[in-house]
Amino acid sequence: MTNPLHQALFRILRPLARLLLRNGIPFGEFSELVKRAYVEAALEDFSNGRRKPTDSGAAVMTGLTRKEVKRQREILAGQQTGKSEVLNTNRASRVVSGWVHDSTFQDSDGQPKTLVFDGPSGFCGLVKQYSGDMPPRSVLDELLRVGVVSVDGDTGKLTLKQRAYVPAGDSKEMLHIFGEDVSDLIATIDHNLVSSEGGQQPLFQRTLTYSNIPPDVMEAWRTLAAEQSQIMLEHLDSWLGPKDRDVSGKPTDSERRESFRTGVSVFYFEEAFSEEAPLESPLHPGASKEKAS
Repeated sequence: MTNPLHQALFRILRPLARLLLRNGIPFGEFSELVKRAYVEAALEDFSNGRRKPTDSGAAVMTGLTRKEVKRQREILAGQQTGKSEVLNTNRASRVVSGWVHDSTFQDSDGQPKTLVFDGPSGFCGLVKQYSGDMPPRSVLDELLRVGVVSVDGDTGKLTLKQRAYVPAGDSKEMLHIFGEDVSDLIATIDHNLVSSEGGQQPLFQRTLTYSNIPPDVMEAWRTLAAEQSQIMLEHLDSWLGPKDRDVSGKPTDSERRESFRTGVSVFYFEEAFSEEAPLESPLHPGASKEKAS
């Protein structure tokens, strides 16, 4: 991958893919959201003066068809009130649903029965019917991972423990923070990439990075980084917080209704390098003491 933007995107998407898989989001659902984001960006962020791009213009810009641009625009505008079809619905969820509702896989009381692994009326048959060409072992491993299915150690039979596939995901609060913080960081970097062209002042963005720190230093470093970061944020908060209208309780001046959302985000990171892995790679730049934009 020689394109620098492709390298940067891969580094962004790799941990994002890990988060999505952990929360049971299949590729089709992610792809649908990406198309929506492309359409919204084309229509809202690339207006020519006072005129927004048409569906045709957005189609040319995004590479989507005009029909798809129109569909996504209507979803964004709230014109499609029905539930949008999500491509590639999570296959593990379909398997659990079939186990619960298909009489072939129910006992005499209409409850999900204990299944053997092989056979058309066993787990393999269930997966074949409700998950297409997915290997039954892969589906079982996923259901075991999230605790939906248990295996009898003596007989090997499978029991459905939960009647719905619920991924072992992350808390709503942490996911909200994830969306907000990553969005803010990317917006800052995007601003800095084009600020010189528009004669704008770049926004502060700094990262302190070293790539060959010995393990015995890490515990002290984690403590120091957390303490100093907290001190800095509290100092900034003592200055900015009282100036917030919601905090101060001061009424908004009728002639000055504009307001800004602003702040400083601090996060700690660490990553272990294996002894065999080189510190330099196309997607993993080596040691740099401070990066600034």
